[in-house]
Amino acid sequence: MKINAERLRQHFEQMSEIGRIGETGVCRPAQSLVEKEAFKLAKSWMEQAGMNVKIDHFGNLIGRLEGKNPNKPVLMLGSHLDSQPYGGRFDGAAGVLAAIEVVTTLTEQGITPDNPIEVISFADEEGWRFNKGLFGVRGILGQLEEGELLRRDKDGITREQALRDFGCDPDKFEESIYPANSIAAFLELHIEQGPVLEQKNQPIGIVTAISGPLWLTVKLTGFAGHAGSVPMNTRQDALVGAAEIIVALNEIAKQDPSAPTVSTVGTIDVFPQSRNIIPEKVEFTVDLRDIDIQRRDQYEAQLRKCIQHTADKHQLSYEIIEDTKSEPRYCAEWIKDSIRNECEERGMKVPELMSGPFHDSLMMSYACDYGMIFVRCKDGISHNPAEYASYDDLAIGTDVMYGTVLKMIAQLQHSLSI
Repeated sequence: MKINAERLRQHFEQMSEIGRIGETGVCRPAQSLVEKEAFKLAKSWMEQAGMNVKIDHFGNLIGRLEGKNPNKPVLMLGSHLDSQPYGGRFDGAAGVLAAIEVVTTLTEQGITPDNPIEVISFADEEGWRFNKGLFGVRGILGQLEEGELLRRDKDGITREQALRDFGCDPDKFEESIYPANSIAAFLELHIEQGPVLEQKNQPIGIVTAISGPLWLTVKLTGFAGHAGSVPMNTRQDALVGAAEIIVALNEIAKQDPSAPTVSTVGTIDVFPQSRNIIPEKVEFTVDLRDIDIQRRDQYEAQLRKCIQHTADKHQLSYEIIEDTKSEPRYCAEWIKDSIRNECEERGMKVPELMSGPFHDSLMMSYACDYGMIFVRCKDGISHNPAEYASYDDLAIGTDVMYGTVLKMIAQLQHSLSI
């Protein structure tokens, strides 16, 4: 093993103390003082690995190992250090710490790549604080949408204010956007967040594609009334309507048992939240994902028809806001081959699988070729303090990543010299 497994373990142990909740959980909100503390620690490791480090105006932490040809496109590695509010120690952090370890090993081995290598911890991958994720990666690609800086968290703080408090300047976003063709490729290591690798008794896997996420916010409005006096058949109960829609969404996603379609309603807000007032307003989120874009679009159409029918049935008005919509994105064959060949040279025959969760790689796929390595996690649990990946598996994944990076460096040097 080329990488230093003990150093990697220590880095995980130290990082997991930042934003710690309970024995094994973490809460590191995007653009918070806690994430800033995590960045400070990761920055110190990047600098020890010989990287120049900065935080850009989108709130991304970026370490750069200069190549022999600084003007060549960058080979980018990384993931994110922000977490869910009730999250685990490995989601996102595994990709950042593995990337730092890979570059540290390159430096220790005296290897200077032809292309520069950048390790990045993308800002706000998770998306829960401002209800829209992949902020940092979309930022560097010039893909932010109108009004994003006006989004507010539960405390009323806008994204713009959070960025300024973090030391960023939204007026200088242009300075942090990567020009077209300036990124050669992107490689991300991530815990699987599912049960497949554990079921196959394999420490790592090769990702083939990321399913396309659809995020909607649904708002229903009825009419409040006294819970004791308004007859049942005359009520305009927004919560009853929401309940029917949520149950219907669950059935829509399950209609093809062989499909990997998944749907979730993760948040619901009710107004005015009194036990003896009929709910007048309900707002809830929808998360619908599938590797088959036509099937997902079909299910979305069914959901929209259901919302309209339910609103008519209960005399409700409604609004549907599209927060995120992306088609499935497939990993580059040459990067999958690099990972596969590295595994075969070690006598490993690893499974290949799709990713249901989206990752920063999803957006990177629009700018360059990308690949992903999955690491087994216990019981497939993630977005939960019980999330767990063994340090042995993480070391195997990181060592395979190191070998893959060497192959990618060689291939990029060859292809760019032709």
